[in-house]
Amino acid sequence: MDGQENEQHSAGDGTTPEDGRAPRRWRPGRGLRRLGVVLALLVVTFAGVVAGTYAGGHVGTDIGPFRAQLNLSPSLSGGTTVDIPPLGALLLDSHDGPAYLTVELGALDQRRTEALIDDPASISRASQSAVEDVRAGVMRLGLKTLASAVLATLLLAGLVFRDARRTAWAGGLALVVTASSLGLAAATIRPQAIEEPRYEGLLVNAPAIVGDARRIANDYTKYAEQLQRLVGNVSKLYTTVSALPVVQPSPGTTRVLHVSDMHLNPTGWQLIRTVVEQFNIDVVIDTGDITDWGSEPEASFVGSIGLLKKPYVYIRGNHDSGKTAAAVAAQPNAVVLDNSTTTVAGLTIAGIGDPRFTPDKETSPAGSGLTKVVADQVIGAGEQLAATVKASPKPVNIALVHDPASAGPLSGTCPLVLAGHIHHREVYKLPQLPGKQPTQLLVEGSTGGAGLRGLEGEKPTPLEMSVLYFDQQKMLQAYDDITVGGTGQSQVNLERHVIQDPTKGDQVPVTPTPTRGGPSSPAPNGSPTATPSPTG
Repeated sequence: MDGQENEQHSAGDGTTPEDGRAPRRWRPGRGLRRLGVVLALLVVTFAGVVAGTYAGGHVGTDIGPFRAQLNLSPSLSGGTTVDIPPLGALLLDSHDGPAYLTVELGALDQRRTEALIDDPASISRASQSAVEDVRAGVMRLGLKTLASAVLATLLLAGLVFRDARRTAWAGGLALVVTASSLGLAAATIRPQAIEEPRYEGLLVNAPAIVGDARRIANDYTKYAEQLQRLVGNVSKLYTTVSALPVVQPSPGTTRVLHVSDMHLNPTGWQLIRTVVEQFNIDVVIDTGDITDWGSEPEASFVGSIGLLKKPYVYIRGNHDSGKTAAAVAAQPNAVVLDNSTTTVAGLTIAGIGDPRFTPDKETSPAGSGLTKVVADQVIGAGEQLAATVKASPKPVNIALVHDPASAGPLSGTCPLVLAGHIHHREVYKLPQLPGKQPTQLLVEGSTGGAGLRGLEGEKPTPLEMSVLYFDQQKMLQAYDDITVGGTGQSQVNLERHVIQDPTKGDQVPVTPTPTRGGPSSPAPNGSPTATPSPTG
């Protein structure tokens, strides 16, 4: 009986009579635990891959003269974005797969850009090597992303599981997932996508603003090939001094460089630097439109101001925003005037920004005149500045406005008014008021050649600037007009103008000025004060 009871007890206890070991039976708790481990492994792997991709999926590389940043991020649809500040972005349907590529083109590398300009043949070589630059950069980006994803997953799995085997499984799984994703993107790449981009930002307006991009690019390439020779000629301008009207600057002469309407043309900065050095400039005055749209990305364009290491006095144009003015003011050598005055190099200068902000201003047909609203705005700015000039404790030597239509109210308040806006030079004497001093108006052309829009014609708009010479009494003694010719005009011109009588100014026509209360009529001889610029 005892044996039978023991046998029954053993059978009931789950042991076999033969060896006494318990049989392997399925337990619901163990299965759920294994499933949980697998799910946890997948979650940790996915989190590690995503974190590693964001943390390490970026490399810097050179693409031609640009310093570019390549970034890779997880995505369901794939594709590529090429950010081109300040113009916007190109969206390319370049590939499928769970990886999205972003290419951020940074600022031009000054050394490499100057090297391209020095050797026109290198421009062709740079364009041919650009594809290889991108390919090499993408390869480094893929390898770095793969390593970063695996490493991040291993670290995360080690912290979560604290088990070597599970950590190894997570790392291996991360390697497979990341390599498969990158492989899928590479296998589905579509090179032809670059021919069919979508535009974002300011590039949406590019066709309307700059016309046929390919034609402009071709024209600009020709222009760039000549730029070094053109700018180099600036340093030789004084070899022709003997043929110019005689001017004998005294030791106390102050030299001012007047620039205007850069419109984002980087070639203008090289020309400005050359003139500042060769002509021993004391002060640079900018009468506005340094940008095209006044956008935040464009603000980086003004960084070249600090490189001049000379005082830089600036007023806003109608294409410049408050952000543009703030970016200029942040430069260590810059002064931004907005219905205010400053004294630089012994010159007292007053200035006011353009009252309008019209970066998308439609062109106006020449001779159409100013509308009543615009005339009131523009002339009102001149009236405000005239009141500021009259209230200045120091006599003002130079007044700055962007649109020459603002100059009228300044007649008799100071001897000289500088302006820009119309993209070509004009010199006028404002109507003299009884008992008041004569006032001369010098309107500068576009130092940036009107930007990209200046390339729309058969020949690029020339780059123009002027060097003004002031005597010890801070009266204008003479000025040199410098013109850098466009494509097909491989030359630099300098015209010397000597002020014969400081009380009369140059022998130039008197300029009728618009008055408040109604639209102005076109002035004779193409006066810029009565006609809005067709290029703005």
